[in-house]
Amino acid sequence: MNRNKKEPTKLIGLGLDSQDGHKRITQSERFSIVGGSEETHETITETVIKTFETLDKKGKTLDTVESSELGDIIQNSVPKK
Repeated sequence: MNRNKKEPTKLIGLGLDSQDGHKRITQSERFSIVGGSEETHETITETVIKTFETLDKKGKTLDTVESSELGDIIQNSVPKK
C-alpha cells in the first residue's frame, strides 16, 4: 500500500433537517453533500459550487487557501433569498 499518495482534499456538507425520508447525496471530485431537506440540500450544493468557482478564479485550492479566507468565500457564496 502506497502511503505517500495524498487523498484529495474535499469539502463536506451535511444537512440535518430532512423529515421526508429521502436520502440526498451529491458528490463530485471536490465535495460531498449528504442529507438535508430538498431546499437545504440545494442551498448547500449551490453554495459549494459558487465557493469552488471563486477559488478557481483566484487560482487557489482547498490546500492553498487560508481557512479564514475560505470561511469568507463560503459566507459570500450562500445564495441570497
